[in-house]
Amino acid sequence: MPDAHGIPPARAGSGEWAVRADGLAIGHERTVIDDASFRIPTGAVAAVIGPNGSGKSTLLHAIAGLLQPRAGALEVLGTAPAQAQPQVSYVLQGTQVSRGTPITVRETVRMARYRTTGILRRMRPQDHERVRSALAELEIEDLGGRHLSELSGGQRQRAFVAQAIAQDHAMLLMDEPLTGLDLTSTQAIDRLIHAEADRGCTVIITTHDLDEARAADYVLLLGAGRIVAGQPQEVLTTASLTRAYGLGLRHPTHPMDTQPPTAHHGGHDGD
Repeated sequence: MPDAHGIPPARAGSGEWAVRADGLAIGHERTVIDDASFRIPTGAVAAVIGPNGSGKSTLLHAIAGLLQPRAGALEVLGTAPAQAQPQVSYVLQGTQVSRGTPITVRETVRMARYRTTGILRRMRPQDHERVRSALAELEIEDLGGRHLSELSGGQRQRAFVAQAIAQDHAMLLMDEPLTGLDLTSTQAIDRLIHAEADRGCTVIITTHDLDEARAADYVLLLGAGRIVAGQPQEVLTTASLTRAYGLGLRHPTHPMDTQPPTAHHGGHDGD
């Protein structure tokens, strides 16, 4: 049974790796990642970083079971990605809400429980508690009655993250969750990311920000169709960043002080 936060205990046979890829090739119209092999540890915060078009969002889609690999093997939570979907929560980047959509923050978060209760079934006390807990963890209890269209971008992002954690899950995927947010929302979501990992959930985020990547337990650096994976100090080196971004970096003698030349804090990179 999942714990109070919806995170189930490690399944027998799931091992130390939440994601295993061997010779992986993925892409939509074209292959953007080719012959990649890597592991993501169970219960880690993993940051996926790389230039625009390198395949960051595409990789999340494959892990979420929304994109079939073109070649190679991909295992998520000890099984095929499609089979793991009930245990994976996915927060998309920049979800848009029509102004005419009459849905409140609390109703949005409650939708996460439909997978468990069924859309026509009554919410049980434990379902109501999960919704309340998610709202509290993202510090938006006072916004519960507000319509999504009335919120700022940061508040709306927190509502979608609350929805994700209100669902039973063992893995949380987040596509640039902190891009373009106000400080309060950034801090709330960042705390949540690390709290989820502390509870045993594997969290995988995409980012353009080296500071976010440095704060992760594990990094996947994408570029030129390849993936370099490992701990931040092993991956975020001058040589690896230069190869991934294809350009020189500032202050090359101090690799952990560099910033990717295409780093930005707004918009979708289309990968």
